[in-house]
Amino acid sequence: MEQKKIDRINELAHLAKERELTAEELEERAILRREYIDSFKRSLVSQLETTYIVDEKGNKTKVQRKGKK
Repeated sequence: MEQKKIDRINELAHLAKERELTAEELEERAILRREYIDSFKRSLVSQLETTYIVDEKGNKTKVQRKGKK
């Protein structure tokens, strides 16, 4: 996610503490938050796909997704 969008999320958060956001601002905040969460999840999944667990004998086991077949 672009830093510009993260800055806008923070700006909207500060505005929400000062005053009530307009309908347009609430919608923009919801869209930006969803985009941030999706970006975070993609990054986390990508990292976990390259993660291995090493046991005490030195055997590597690739991390498996739980509950998804």
